Amino acid sequence: MNTAIIVAAGSGQRFSSDIPKQFVEIGGKPIILHSIERFADCENVSEIIVVLSSDEVDRFSERLNSNLVEKVAKIVAGGSTRAESVLAGLNAADPRTEIVAVHDGARPMITDDEIKRVIDAAAESGAACLTAPVTDTIKIVEDGWITHTVDRRMLRRAMTPQAFKYSILREAFEGVDLTDQVTDECYLVEKLGYRIASVPGGTRNIKITHPEDLELAKAFLTGRIED
Repeated sequence: MNTAIIVAAGSGQRFSSDIPKQFVEIGGKPIILHSIERFADCENVSEIIVVLSSDEVDRFSERLNSNLVEKVAKIVAGGSTRAESVLAGLNAADPRTEIVAVHDGARPMITDDEIKRVIDAAAESGAACLTAPVTDTIKIVEDGWITHTVDRRMLRRAMTPQAFKYSILREAFEGVDLTDQVTDECYLVEKLGYRIASVPGGTRNIKITHPEDLELAKAFLTGRIED
């Protein structure tokens, strides 16, 4: 079986809203529910673990029950860092899990095809990450001065889901300082020396971080722009 861990325990300080960005509604549903439904509709996903801040667990559980998302096995409280939150989700996963896919709750425009391809790649290679090309020219800046230009042909943006064999992700979290600002799970797996497959993803799979991102998400999720 395969487990998806959807992480949305952050406060969304950069979003400049009275409520965390993952609970802002688009088309009558909070952003995180759009993300959950994408994974619930994927045949490659057996169960879903949702990780929220401790003060949102009970409130969202009531909302989720009314939407009858049957694949959601547990809703658990995360921590103050991403590493703490992902580990909380991993600890809640069914021990029979073969592949774990970790996804940002604020990425509601992930597609069924992208989820399947990342999980399949992880099943084959052990670890996989959805990526997209870097389209801007990248500069190295030191003390306010541009020192040189990076060859962007070798660069990719890491997105989610990132998927791993259960045993590999477990190993990656052994001995980790959970207070460190680990920004993704690939970083932990890289440190163990595992190779991680890069799976091409679409540019629409943005993480809603700033208010302007919300407007683009609304256009896709309400059908003003075809998905």
